[in-house]
Amino acid sequence: MSIRRVITGHNAAGKSVFVADTGASRTTAFKHVPGFITSLLWETRPQATVPVPQADPAESAKSWVPEPGGTNLMFITFPPDAVMMSSSFDPAAAGGEYIQVLPGLAEKFEMDSPGMHTTDSVDYAVLLDGEIHLELDDGATKKLAPRDVVIQNGTRHAWRNKSDKPATMLFVLVGAKRKS
Repeated sequence: MSIRRVITGHNAAGKSVFVADTGASRTTAFKHVPGFITSLLWETRPQATVPVPQADPAESAKSWVPEPGGTNLMFITFPPDAVMMSSSFDPAAAGGEYIQVLPGLAEKFEMDSPGMHTTDSVDYAVLLDGEIHLELDDGATKKLAPRDVVIQNGTRHAWRNKSDKPATMLFVLVGAKRKS
């Protein structure tokens, strides 16, 4: 999956300019989870200002889950669940790859409930291609089709691809504080 990022900014005179027209800088096709592809496209820090510094904030992002008031923009392609059910699937190797590639997010996944996780964020999720099921902690599920939108309000959930084709989603995570 090729992702094109067109980034605008300002020149020294304050006029709008194109700063970059490139591919996503942080895209990973996972070795131990074939078909799983992640792309962190942009990050805004809390109380962001414009103009934005010319550096690529996705390159320096420390976490895939933004701190309260920050945002992260990402694409994720989920392979069919059958990939993880294969006899050749190595969950330890996959877990290590998650920790390395998805800092801040990988630690949110529950070892005894594969796929389940909770983040302190409001997530806008748009299914672009394929089909996927959203499962909540009580086992309730909703099947999503392309152009369906989920507003995830810091709930415990998992994404399940029960089909035989990949599913690609666009996510905007808005960091939030969890009420005690």
